[in-house]
Amino acid sequence: MKIALAADHAGFDLKEKIRQHLAGRGIAVDDLGTHSRESVDYPDYARVVGEQVARKRADCGILVCGTGIGMAIAANKMRGIRAANVRNEAEAQLSREHNDANVLTVGGRLLDETSALSIVDRWLSTAFTGGHHQRRVDKISQLELAEMPLRQD
Repeated sequence: MKIALAADHAGFDLKEKIRQHLAGRGIAVDDLGTHSRESVDYPDYARVVGEQVARKRADCGILVCGTGIGMAIAANKMRGIRAANVRNEAEAQLSREHNDANVLTVGGRLLDETSALSIVDRWLSTAFTGGHHQRRVDKISQLELAEMPLRQD
């Protein structure tokens, strides 16, 4: 398994802890930055991780910003990405089982290290259940492909 990992400045410290944790478990990590606490723009990092996952250069991605929200919004703009902003282990499990999330986002300012690592472990150890959930994931993919004309009310 290979994971694309990135963070903005607000998520840098937690990203480092996640990277070390995954490496300690023998999981390959592609650390795509940022590499300091210097201010950067989170969409840039959501894009590089999303590209790695969408192009199958990584099995999945993990993104960290202050809340996880901005990273999730940005990553979900990319075709083929299903990013879930997760705050607990139950959400981690359900985002994989029901939504086949391929990118996990977490908040470096909201989660302590222990909670974040537990979320990462649960997310990585949970498989997509398919079945009726596959139909719904397929509909999400169809939304990505559909052109959406703006209404002129």
